[in-house]
Amino acid sequence: MKRVNIMLGGPQNLVPPVIYQQRFSEPWLGVDHGIVALLQQRITPVIGLGDFDSLSDFERLLVDQQVKDLRFAQPQKDFTDSQWALQTAFTDLKATAVDLFAGTGGRLDHELVNLFMMTMPSYRPWLGRVRLIDTKNEVQFFKPGTYQLPYQTDYRYLSFVNLMPVQGLTLRQVKYPLTDYQADFPTSWSSNEFLPNQAATFSFKTGVVAVILSRD
Repeated sequence: MKRVNIMLGGPQNLVPPVIYQQRFSEPWLGVDHGIVALLQQRITPVIGLGDFDSLSDFERLLVDQQVKDLRFAQPQKDFTDSQWALQTAFTDLKATAVDLFAGTGGRLDHELVNLFMMTMPSYRPWLGRVRLIDTKNEVQFFKPGTYQLPYQTDYRYLSFVNLMPVQGLTLRQVKYPLTDYQADFPTSWSSNEFLPNQAATFSFKTGVVAVILSRD
């Protein structure tokens, strides 16, 4: 497996601090101010992306000096930096899995883009291989099928969110089961829980479902 980590430009206080040490030797891709955050942790991203409008003159000089592959975009564009970064990780860096950090907890419009971009047809081939991670949440995205989620001691809550119309949603081996449910609009089945020491299972026939592991 080749995992690529993406540091976006959102709040750095929501990035799990241990992640820098655990993934120091893995490939990183930085986006705008996320590049600076990586350099401050002595991690040099393989690629830096963005319009760099949020960087100070000193930060821009630092980025220019240390990152070999910088890719620029005009602020006026028809895609977001996170969409661009995700596509770059899979196509240019040949990632088989991608984790995004600093993509939640800041501007709500950016957070919604990060949650809903996996519903776009061009991104659906990567369903099941992308996670959004912060200090309290881990979000995974799934295409129709049957899945088993290992029991997680680090997360109390387990939520299922259909990001588009869904058919046949079934939840098993969880505190609040669900059978063959159809929803014509996005719905969040929140604050579900694992059963003690048991894997949860779920399945659905159409749509895209986000699974959110959370802790207080």
